[in-house]
Amino acid sequence: MADTELTGVKRTLAVVLQTKAVDNLLPEPILGDAYAERAMRGLDPDYDKRKRGTSQMGAMAVVRAKAHDDWARAFLAEHPDAVVLHLGCGLDARVYRVDPPAGVDWYDLDFPDVIALREQLLPRREHYTLIGSSVIELAWLDRVPHDRPVLMIAEGLLPYLEAADVERIVTSIVDGFPSGQLQCDLVPPWVSRTSKYDPNLRKYGVTFKSGFKPRVLADWHPRLEYLDEAPILNSPDLARLPASVRFTYWLMNVTPGLRTSYRVERYRFG
Repeated sequence: MADTELTGVKRTLAVVLQTKAVDNLLPEPILGDAYAERAMRGLDPDYDKRKRGTSQMGAMAVVRAKAHDDWARAFLAEHPDAVVLHLGCGLDARVYRVDPPAGVDWYDLDFPDVIALREQLLPRREHYTLIGSSVIELAWLDRVPHDRPVLMIAEGLLPYLEAADVERIVTSIVDGFPSGQLQCDLVPPWVSRTSKYDPNLRKYGVTFKSGFKPRVLADWHPRLEYLDEAPILNSPDLARLPASVRFTYWLMNVTPGLRTSYRVERYRFG
């Protein structure tokens, strides 16, 4: 097992990684991420032998990852010289899944101890830089080029940040680049307020710190425009899952409050 110990919200990284590793073991995976399985083995060699070790109940994270991947591939196909800012990258192997063109400079950013763990579990590659920093300490922006289109990916990150910090990050990126695309997941305000009662979050001693109404990021900057939203609870990819898991997500999707409790949104500016 890798020897870096994670605490608090960083402990959730292994949970998300395990859902992607389990997906890779399936006959018809959604992501097919061999790097996730490799990293999970390094983190916990016997993860799939433990109770619920191969459960697919966390498949929403896999569907979410695929939505971000698909958007990223489409953007980089049009902007093969872009700069990618993968904020709060955790142990996600997106740079290997997307496999960007050689002209793209990709930056994965997370806390220094998370980056240290990535260095143990995942390989290096060209035009790929790891930055160990808190995302809210914006000095890290000085380490990336600003003269090209930018793709910002924030998956499983923004709800854990204060609203003022989210707005500061977004507006700093829009101000700092000539054009680009922002991809992020958001929860509504009521989910943020009630997250202290969520048993899954309480298990790790964390809560959501911010929640936003749909399309709200577009109000923060005159150059920013809402594009669209990716289906998650009703994604066609869920059809590959066992009936019991599909039923759970179907039930969430037909429940009015839950249907809108989680959004993956895309914005652009130029």
